[in-house]
Amino acid sequence: MKPHGKLNMLFAAAIAVSMCAGLCACGNGSGSSAAEPAKKATADQATLYSSQEHRKIIIDTDTGADDASALLLAAKQPNVDILGITVLLGNVDLEQGTKNVLETLEQANCDAPVYKGSDETYDGTEKTAFSVFGNDGMGDADLIHPEKQAAEGDAVDFIIDTVKADPGEVEIVMLGPATNIAKAIKKDPDAMKKVKRIWSMGTSGLGAGNASPVAEFNVYADAPAYKIMLDSGLPITVIGLDVCDGEAEWTDEEFAELEAKGKTGEFVAKSFGKIREFYRGNGSKTVMNCDSLAMMCVLFPDFIKSTINTHASCIVDVGETYAEVLFYKEGFTYDSADNDFDYNVVLVTEVDKPAFFDNYKSIL
Repeated sequence: MKPHGKLNMLFAAAIAVSMCAGLCACGNGSGSSAAEPAKKATADQATLYSSQEHRKIIIDTDTGADDASALLLAAKQPNVDILGITVLLGNVDLEQGTKNVLETLEQANCDAPVYKGSDETYDGTEKTAFSVFGNDGMGDADLIHPEKQAAEGDAVDFIIDTVKADPGEVEIVMLGPATNIAKAIKKDPDAMKKVKRIWSMGTSGLGAGNASPVAEFNVYADAPAYKIMLDSGLPITVIGLDVCDGEAEWTDEEFAELEAKGKTGEFVAKSFGKIREFYRGNGSKTVMNCDSLAMMCVLFPDFIKSTINTHASCIVDVGETYAEVLFYKEGFTYDSADNDFDYNVVLVTEVDKPAFFDNYKSIL
């Protein structure tokens, strides 16, 4: 059973305190400390909400409905400065993904600049984007009519220039494939060493995949790029599929609650229409929203309940295990490996699943 009542009151109070700080949510969430069970974790978040440090983030996205819902979550945080949104091929093609970002930002009254990036994979392979979120990635509900345009300039150059301008302060939240990030690493590795942290919604974690039995979609869409990112030695936190299921999944009743919350809630609920049909076709009455859950991990330290330090390796050899990511746990000696690893990847292994939807709804 998911906590209600008291949880919502706590988050409402937290939001009120944060708003009084006078910061602009879209112009102005981190770490991996352990949390207590749901209600205690939320109480701690209420305290952290008004005292978290100022955050500077770039959001890299292949915007479908789940990415859009995560963008809204970040745009409403008063201590978060969204420096820019970079877009790439993934859930949908580059042009559609860009329109989806622009419309989502308008829904949030957010003026963060949007930059177009990769319209093909890292090695130049052209892919036809297929989205279980509908042809437009947003439920085919006629939601996308942005008034603004993307900014001039390339997403990869924007990432490099922004990190160089503010070394050690910029975090990248990666909600799609790693193509833009890999290109930035290859183009200017010294500049990218100044990234504070990369947060990746990707891999199957320690569980099963969705693109294949062992591979997750974001990795599968461009495994060579994901390997470049993992092998870079940069500080990375990975949120995999295995922490998005079970009590974290959203029900029909919860989507109805969102739709009743007003224009923004209705936007999110309708954008999930096609993916809900897809899940029902697979015999499930609930839906995962991994991008928003990953964003919750980025923004609220106590939402994360446990992590492990790992060395992560992405398989790029063609075959049944293509795009699988292996995690070598720090402190564990593997019989068939040399164990001389760089443990630069933090894998999230447990989150506060019961609180996820209520926290999201309260913020929205």
